[in-house]
Amino acid sequence: MTATRQYCTFTVAEMFLGIAVEHVQEVLRYQHMTRVPLAPACVAGLINLRGQIVTAVDLRVRLGLPSRPAEQTPMNVVVRDRDGAVSLLVDRIGDVLEVDEDRFEPVPSTVAGAAKDLLIGAYKLPSQLLLVLDDERLLNDAEPLSTNDRLLAG
Repeated sequence: MTATRQYCTFTVAEMFLGIAVEHVQEVLRYQHMTRVPLAPACVAGLINLRGQIVTAVDLRVRLGLPSRPAEQTPMNVVVRDRDGAVSLLVDRIGDVLEVDEDRFEPVPSTVAGAAKDLLIGAYKLPSQLLLVLDDERLLNDAEPLSTNDRLLAG
């Protein structure tokens, strides 16, 4: 019997991405954000999630992709890491997919720039390629994004 993994999937620009389902707290429609002066460019603002202040990170900016068209409203994928919750702004929400672990492959050589450093690999699906985000690196490497205390102090 082949081991499987589950991923919460979403689209950012033309990239079909996934993050391990065990790290996803919830998926939400667009939430009003409060801008944070002097925050890193990828921090779109802060959202109030039932009384909890959560940093919203624009994945387009974090992955070095073109800006989202002004008429397109992002969705929120709230992920939890060891330091708390962070909302990832994505273009479209997909499904939870279960994939066979033995189909996992290294990051394709066609992926370049910031995106390549934030991916851990890919799965070839019948109609598309699922690129798997490294949630730890995504939330912690470049900027102190995973807690509001660190964000506001930095």
